[in-house]
Amino acid sequence: MKKIVVFAFALLLVAGLKAQSAETANVEAPEIEWLTWDQMVDKMEKEPRKVMIDVYTDWCGWCKRMDATTMKDPTIIQIVGEEYYAVKMDGEAKEDIEFKGRTFKYVPRGKRGYHELPAELMNGKLSYPTLVFLDEAYNIIQPLPGYQQARQLETVLSYFGGDFYKNVDWDKFQKEYKSPN
Repeated sequence: MKKIVVFAFALLLVAGLKAQSAETANVEAPEIEWLTWDQMVDKMEKEPRKVMIDVYTDWCGWCKRMDATTMKDPTIIQIVGEEYYAVKMDGEAKEDIEFKGRTFKYVPRGKRGYHELPAELMNGKLSYPTLVFLDEAYNIIQPLPGYQQARQLETVLSYFGGDFYKNVDWDKFQKEYKSPN
């Protein structure tokens, strides 16, 4: 009888631990709140912020890698959430985008075309991934082409987000930058 009670207790304990780990697994880790262009424009009307646009394509391996690594970094998530609106923009999207009285369209070219808005934001240099930074008035601060590691991007986000780009040389800022975490 004693063995049955111990066995029953062990089963209850294991079942409780499984239920607890299932509850813990359902707690989502923080993520960047990715917006569409239209969602960002709506938010900018209420509360202007800087904008970080992640221009990607579905076939871009480095884009996927940056999403899986850099954009999952807790410090990146924190800085973007506090300072920016984050927009995901497919460089080959087919949908028209209305902005500032202009309609930006998809331009077919060979097997793959491009969308006019991300092309304009990247100054005509179609490179994926590219992060484009805008100020609160939609002025381009800087397009940043290529894969960015978390530490590199953290420094850039802080430089633009804190308005240091307006009066501090990039090299000086980079040397003196201290991570918040």
